[in-house]
Amino acid sequence: MAYFRYKGRDRLGKAKQGKISAESKQEAVANLKLNGVIVFQIDELNSILYKEIHFGKKVKHKDFVIFLRQFSTLIDAGVTLVEATTILQEQTDSKHIKSSLAKITEHLESGETLSQAMERYDDIYPSLLTNMIHAGEVSGNLDEILDNMATYYEKQNQLRQKIVTALTYPLTVGVFALLISIFLLTFIVPTFANMFTSMGEDLPAYTAFILGLSDFTRSYWWVLLLLVILAFILIRYLLSKPNLAYRLDVLKLKTPIFGDLLQKAVLARMTRTLSSLLNSSVPILQAVQIADRVITNRVVKKVLQDSQTSLEQGESLATPMKDHWVFTKMVTQMIAVGERSGSLDEMLSKVADFYEEELDHATDKIKSLIEPIMIVILTVIVGAIVLAIIIPMFSLFENI
Repeated sequence: MAYFRYKGRDRLGKAKQGKISAESKQEAVANLKLNGVIVFQIDELNSILYKEIHFGKKVKHKDFVIFLRQFSTLIDAGVTLVEATTILQEQTDSKHIKSSLAKITEHLESGETLSQAMERYDDIYPSLLTNMIHAGEVSGNLDEILDNMATYYEKQNQLRQKIVTALTYPLTVGVFALLISIFLLTFIVPTFANMFTSMGEDLPAYTAFILGLSDFTRSYWWVLLLLVILAFILIRYLLSKPNLAYRLDVLKLKTPIFGDLLQKAVLARMTRTLSSLLNSSVPILQAVQIADRVITNRVVKKVLQDSQTSLEQGESLATPMKDHWVFTKMVTQMIAVGERSGSLDEMLSKVADFYEEELDHATDKIKSLIEPIMIVILTVIVGAIVLAIIIPMFSLFENI
C-alpha cells in the first residue's frame, strides 16, 4: 500500500487536496473519481513515514515466473480469467501476488480488462507484461501472449541466475576474507601484542604496522563503519545524477572480466525483449519504446532512444547501433538482415540465443579463473597478518 498527495476539484468546482492510500497511482485516481474528485496533480509520498517496510524485493523472481507459467497454462486450458486468478490466489506462495490477485479478481468482475487491473499494481507486474497483455486482448490471442511472456520471464530469470552465480563466489570470498582479517586484528593480534611489549625489544617495522592497524581497528571501528555508510550514500548520490550514473554504467561495461559478462547479459536481454514484442505483433517503434523502459543500463538505453529517433525518421533500427562500441557487429548485422528480410523477430531471437549460450560459457570461465585467484588473495591477507606475529617470535627463540 502506497500513499499519495493529490490536488483537484469536486463536481461543484471547489478545490480539493489531501492524502489517499492505494496500491498504485491509477487506483488512487480511480478512487478519487468515484468520490467526485477530478484530479489535477497526484504524487507519491516517498517519506519513510508513508512506506511499508519489507525486506528485499516484493516478489521473488522465482515466484513471479511460476505464477506466470501457471496463469498461461490455465488460460490455454480454457479457464476464464476470473477462475484463473481465483485458483492462483490459492496456489501462489507470494503474499503480494496473492493480495494483488484478490483485488484483480474484483476488478475483472466489475468489467475491467486484465491489463487495466494489472496496471494498478505496477510494483508487481512490469509494464512490459501489462503492455503485452493489452496487445493480446486487442488481437484476441491472450493465451499465446501469456505463453510467450512466461517463456520470456523464465529466460530472464535464468539469465539473472547466471550473473548472480558468477558474481556470488568472489563476493562471498571477499566478505569472508574481510571478516577473518577483522577477527584476527581485533582478538588474536592484541594477545600477542602484550607478549611483545613484555619482551622489551624493538619490533620489526612490519609487525609494528600490523599492531598499529589492530589498535586502530579496536579503537576506531566506528570510523570504518562510518566509511561504509558514507560510501553507500555516495553511490546513491552518484546514481541520482544522470551524467554520473551514465559514466558509472560505462565503467561497469568496461571493467575487466566482468564487463564482458555484463555486456553479453544486457545484449541478450535487449534482443530477447525486442524479439518477444515483435513476435507478438507489437509495432517496432512501440517495441523499442517498451524495451527502453525494460533495460536498466543507461548506455544501451541511450542507443535505444537514438534508434527510436532513427525509426521515426524512416531509417533503420540498427543505424545508431553501428557506430557504438557496446553493440557488436553480429547484433547490428543480424538486425539489418532481419529488417531487409522481414524476419526481424526471428533474427533477434537467434542473437538472444547466441548471447545466452555465450553467457553460459562466460560464467563457467569466470568461475574457473576467479576461484584460484580469490583463494590466493584470501591466503595472502591471512598470511600477512600471521607473518607479522611470527617474525618477532623468531627473535624471541634466538634470545632463548
